[in-house]
Amino acid sequence: MVRTLERAALLVRRDATLGTWMDRLERVHGGRRLVEEPDGLTLTHRQAAKRVRRWAGGIAARTSPGDVVVVNARNGYEQLLLCLAAARAGCLPAPVNDQMRREEIAHVVADSGATLVLHRATEVDGHPPLAEAHPAQPDEVAALFYTSGTTGSPKGVELTHRALVGQVLTAVAWPAALRRDEAVISLPVAHIMGFVVLLGLGAAGIPTYLLPHFNPVAVLDAIESRRGTIFIGVPAMYRMMEEAGAADRDLTSVRLWASGADAMPPELAQRFKEMGATVSLPLLGGFGQAAFAEAYGMVEVGGGVAAKLSPPFLSTSSGPFGEALGIALPGYDLRVVDEDGAPLPAGSVGELQVKGPGVLKGYRGDEAATAEVLTSDGWLRTGDLARQGPLGMLVFEGRAKHVIKHGGYSVYALEVEHCLEQHPDVVEASVIGLPDDRLGELPVAVVRVRDGAGADPEALVAHVAEHLAEYKVPKRIVIVDELPRTGTNKVQKAALLELFDLP
Repeated sequence: MVRTLERAALLVRRDATLGTWMDRLERVHGGRRLVEEPDGLTLTHRQAAKRVRRWAGGIAARTSPGDVVVVNARNGYEQLLLCLAAARAGCLPAPVNDQMRREEIAHVVADSGATLVLHRATEVDGHPPLAEAHPAQPDEVAALFYTSGTTGSPKGVELTHRALVGQVLTAVAWPAALRRDEAVISLPVAHIMGFVVLLGLGAAGIPTYLLPHFNPVAVLDAIESRRGTIFIGVPAMYRMMEEAGAADRDLTSVRLWASGADAMPPELAQRFKEMGATVSLPLLGGFGQAAFAEAYGMVEVGGGVAAKLSPPFLSTSSGPFGEALGIALPGYDLRVVDEDGAPLPAGSVGELQVKGPGVLKGYRGDEAATAEVLTSDGWLRTGDLARQGPLGMLVFEGRAKHVIKHGGYSVYALEVEHCLEQHPDVVEASVIGLPDDRLGELPVAVVRVRDGAGADPEALVAHVAEHLAEYKVPKRIVIVDELPRTGTNKVQKAALLELFDLP
């Protein structure tokens, strides 16, 4: 027990960096299973650390410290290990999604000034391992993560070692040696949520079953057959799993569902809580409900800055879980301000600003864009709207750019989307504003409905009119089979404009 505590203390030391991360995991967790993938890849912490040292030697042979290495490998755990190897060699890894097009990757290479682009581990294999990581300080830039580019060319977000590994250090407190756990994950490693989730699971010693590409049936099969105890995804994944028949599966092995990257509908979270269980016993089945955790964050803060947990038997629609962003994570401060940056009183909607150790150093090579998001005293302008609710907790009100100005009123897209999704025929809704010479903007919506549903646009408009003020009611609704999405399954709202006849 004493030795275990000593090893844990090694992991949580504040001088951890990406380049030394796998060394530390190896010393804490040794030969315990780290990851398994459907193609047969299985690694322990010790085996993963050996790969990082070996690949770091190959990267060091082809680069100089400070170089940017674009990691354009297939989505999977090896992409994470290649990023850690690049950091060990003193370089800045810049992972990219394997679904990106050639011109998108070319932009990342040019914008970052990368000197090396890696497509697979074999390109840096066969070299002597790098026994010692290149020296680095926790506050130095560790990696570049490129934004999704939904509003212009993607920008390289400079994140420090402290931002990436500092926030997951406390995961070592997870009682991994006292119970059996396995997390089923199907997130893109090149996006901040997937990257940090894998770092955190490694720190906790929780084995991961990683599906490189999300398929709702495959994920449900994995949870059911492997008796997975944790699933972490984004709201769109939960919607697709529900459509794929999640309610008809035996998911009682799941003790914890978790979500991030977008606002999770409380009703959807509650349905999945009821599919899981507090405890699952052989032959007897599951008892109780699972817990549901949700985190708020973005790439510019290196992951999450606030989180909330709905424990078993507490409804997600009641209490602070249904509305609040959650409790600020250690080291972070949150505030709501007006257009001039002045703090707002409770109940007033304004921009959410964040300050803490994960806030980006800046956008690579773009001082103007950096100045737009960082105040002179270090607060990040998130572009998200919030208000201070009961007990001082912050309530999310949507993206500032998704506020529709209609006839002098502010229509919050998130509120209308939630209303539409409460209709029994609607699976998902996305609300945008159309330019209008007279009223400024008109609220309109694009929705997906359930197979065989009989709802038409007029019925959906009537549903919203029954629950919301007239000025919030969509003037037009288009029903589609699929919504255009980014690499993290967020809806590309700009692309929705093409579905409407604009002059």
